[in-house]
Amino acid sequence: MGYGPVELDRQYNARASVPDCLPFLKDYADYSARARQQVRGKLSVPYGASPDETLDIFPAASAAAPVYLFIHGGYWKALSKDDSSFMAPAFHAAGATVVAVNYSLAPGAGLQAIVDQCRSALAWVHRHIHGYNGDPARIHVSGSSAGGHLAGMLLARGWHDAFDLPDNVIHSASPISGLFDLRPLLSTHINEWARLDMESAIALSPQFHLPERGCPILSAWGQFETDEFKRQSQDYAKAWGKRGFPVQALEVQGANHFNILMSLCDPASALSRAIFGLMGLPAGVF
Repeated sequence: MGYGPVELDRQYNARASVPDCLPFLKDYADYSARARQQVRGKLSVPYGASPDETLDIFPAASAAAPVYLFIHGGYWKALSKDDSSFMAPAFHAAGATVVAVNYSLAPGAGLQAIVDQCRSALAWVHRHIHGYNGDPARIHVSGSSAGGHLAGMLLARGWHDAFDLPDNVIHSASPISGLFDLRPLLSTHINEWARLDMESAIALSPQFHLPERGCPILSAWGQFETDEFKRQSQDYAKAWGKRGFPVQALEVQGANHFNILMSLCDPASALSRAIFGLMGLPAGVF
């Protein structure tokens, strides 16, 4: 892209894109804690053998509801499901079952292991979510930043047989501010914990593993993100569209890489309404 090493590193330094990201991270935790008080949920439900492999599930009020499965960001090395249920009140009120995914963090876990954990979580949800008023045929996968990358790896082709899943297990998806081509990270500080080489960067890049048949997706990013974070989401949306798959692209006005997620707490926000539309929820009633 013509960037020198210093500028490339700045482009992918999400925390440096705002004066102070800590208040936003505190909002994730505080809003999520309140959400767990407002909406009755089943917390720390295991989907695998590792203590990190757990889900927080907020069942819909009625059976056979669409499922919103959210994968947190944190550049694969920070945050958890405990910071990831802030949207539960709004989505639950709209009629969805909400699932927040926990996974092991880098550098203790490699990126391929993290991807496999998220795929295991999706497989568990597909098999068991009917017990939480969710419809396994209407699973919407979402995630932000590194979580957007992981959502993209769930949308990728070629892994479903190993997890005994149909390749159309995902009904729709909304990667937010995601990373879809990991090659630029090789020359940045992120690779201190991502530990990628060119082969693994390509193998773990959703951009290079688009499915044979794609579900409807929303690719979203914030107005005040860096040019590279914007380009990643825009290029992924373009690639999806070139394959003839249904895709929407949304730049969330006034949002940066971190506060874009707070839009999900407001059912009337442009981001929430777009996702509700993909999920078949009543997006127009707010």
